[in-house]
Parts: sequence; structure tokens; C-alpha cells
Amino acid sequence: MNFGIDRFCQDFKLRTPLHGKRVALLAHPASVTRDLVPTIDAIQALGDVKLVAAFGPQHGMRGDKQDNMVESPTYLDPVHQIPVFSLYGIVRRPTEEMMSHFDVILVDLQDLGCRIYTFITTLLYVMEECARLGKSVWILDRPNPAGRPIEGSFLEDGWESFVGAGPLPMRHGLTLGELGQWFKSRFKLDLDLKVITMEGYRMDEAPGFGWPTHQRTWINPSPNAPSLSMARCYSGSVMLEGTTLSEGRGTTRPLEMAGAPDLDSGKIIQKMTELAPQWIQGCKLRSCVFEPTFHKHMNQMNFGIQVHVDDPHYHHESFKPYRLFSVLFKAIRVLHPDYAIWRNFPYEYEYDRLAIDLISGGEFLRKWVDDPNSRVSDFEARVRPEEKFWEQERKPFLLY
Repeated sequence: MNFGIDRFCQDFKLRTPLHGKRVALLAHPASVTRDLVPTIDAIQALGDVKLVAAFGPQHGMRGDKQDNMVESPTYLDPVHQIPVFSLYGIVRRPTEEMMSHFDVILVDLQDLGCRIYTFITTLLYVMEECARLGKSVWILDRPNPAGRPIEGSFLEDGWESFVGAGPLPMRHGLTLGELGQWFKSRFKLDLDLKVITMEGYRMDEAPGFGWPTHQRTWINPSPNAPSLSMARCYSGSVMLEGTTLSEGRGTTRPLEMAGAPDLDSGKIIQKMTELAPQWIQGCKLRSCVFEPTFHKHMNQMNFGIQVHVDDPHYHHESFKPYRLFSVLFKAIRVLHPDYAIWRNFPYEYEYDRLAIDLISGGEFLRKWVDDPNSRVSDFEARVRPEEKFWEQERKPFLLY
């Protein structure tokens, strides 16, 4: 199969509209060709595309910034001698000065299929500024490693942020190109948008179910996205960033684990099973012990749970990470009514709203967890209709 960047490089006719245009590139470390050549190098080597600037999202174009709220600088690329503008530094949106360098921007970003992954917010911001200033956007499409399944409640009105670009469910089931088309429609952007689609992509095909296992190697799109397993868990495990629990940062399995020094993981798994056995299917939960070398509970022994989705226990359609981690929080609240689950320190430069509410897209999840009278049926009554609505909403934008 070929990703968008591969088709772009292989097919001269695809590039013809760019002749005479100044071209920029928005990319990160996972932006490589099938031969693992960085996209910026591959485009420069073509000889018929005038690449004049590049942009890096959160964690930097080189992926060198480990954590949230660690900014990247703008710099001059030492090889190609073009400016690399940071969209996670002084600004989140490209400025008019940055925009003045190009006519067309190529977007080659590996996404994880989750609403809060900031690369999709960066895509929207770039699209909005390009629409305003009459620039063109070309998305070089890549797989959604989480596949087509939909899960989670919508981002509520008023809860937009850098981790919430628009009214999407947590797990949206779109590729970046499909999402770009939805953004254009949803926000009524007068924009010249082109998607260079993938060739031979089978989104529901085993064993990858969204990621072409054995055909393409996994490269971290961000420092704590080290594997397909992480990508499968992420639409649920990312909510750990809004809690006091460790999400496994500082270990070799970030965002596949949850734990804290003062928890009994065996009792938590038992309570999760009692509360919502249907929410923990399609994977295997294992009690584990880990000691993060940095981040939350650093250098402390954490008693936790690892979610295994890379063996015969994994079932793509029945695995529900958003529900799984929701019932994890509920189990802790039932077992420990006064436990300080929710993080109260800044998250993505938001100082006045709780991180869990920003991540979940409103107050519903936190209130459901904290309410001693709430039930699984209450959760489903809220979330399931929104998931069904999104299934119809996204149909016109599907490319595969």
C-alpha cells in the first residue's frame, strides 16, 4: 500500500498544480515515506517542488519535546536552509508573517484517531488561517491506527480548547484527510483543500484494523506514542492525563497503564468487572507494578493495571477504551469515595478549568464518576445517541 506522501512522490501528475508555487510542509518525526525517508527530504529531492518553509506541531517537527506545555522554538533547518516555524511555541496558529512565505501547505501528520490529539487542532487552525488568507491546503493522508470504531460523547459547546477542536466524539474513526474534509464543511471554510488519498488501504482488515501491520513500521508521532497498542488505548487512556493517576509516562509503556502508589489494582479490576463487565471486553487487564522515572509519582512504586491489546484477547469491535477507563475511575470512586482522582494543576495552558473536563469535553464524565447514584445505564443514555449520530454525520466524508 501507499500513503499520501508515497503517491505524491511517485506520481508526477499529482504535483503538476504546484509548479511555480511556493510550498510549505507541516510535519513531525513520523512523517516519512515507505522507505523511511523523512518527508521534508523526500520532497526536496523531487526537484520540481519549491519547498520554502516548514512547520512543526506540538513536540516539535523533530519530536524532541517530551511533555505537554514544553514549547518548541522556530529555527533554520541546517540541511535545507529553510525556516521551521513552531506552532507550539509563542503561537498556536500560524501568523500572517509565517503565512506570507507560502502559497500551498502540505500536511503530512500521523494522527491517532482521538479528538484530543493536538495535531488535529493544529490542522484546523492552519485550515482556518489558510481560508482567511487565500492559501491552499493539501493533506497527504495517513492511516487512522484506531480504525473505524466510534466511541465517546461529543465535545460540548463552550468547551473548545487546544485539546478540543470541535464537536467530535473522543474516538472519531476518520483519517486526517477525512477529518480535514469534515472540518471544511463543519466550519464553512472557503478553502482550496485537496486530499492525496492512500492507495490499497483497508481500514477494517486484520490484524492491524486501521494500521497496515507488517507493511509499515511504527514511528512515534509524539514521544509517548510508542506503539500500535498505545494508539488503540489512547481514546480512553488519555483521560488519565486529567487525573492524579500515573498514565505510565516515565515507563516504556505510556498510556497503556494506570496506577498510583496507594491503590489495590486487583480490587479495582474486580469492581470494574462488577460494575460494567461489557465495558472491559476485547482486551486483557493485568495487575502490574511500575516505577516511573519522570512525571507523576516519579521514583515511586505504582500499583496499577495494564491494558493488553496486542494478543488473541484483542477484539477490535468490542474493545471500548473510553468506557473502560471511565469505569476504572468509577471503580476507584466506589472503593475510595474521598480519593483525589482529579488533577487540579494546569493542563495545556488552561488554568481555570479542570483538566478532566477539558479532555472529556465537558463536565458529564466527571459528574457521572462522582455521583454515587449514577449507573452504567445513565452513561449509555447520554453517550450512545451521540455515537449513533456521528456514524451518520461522518458518512459523506469517508474516503475508504
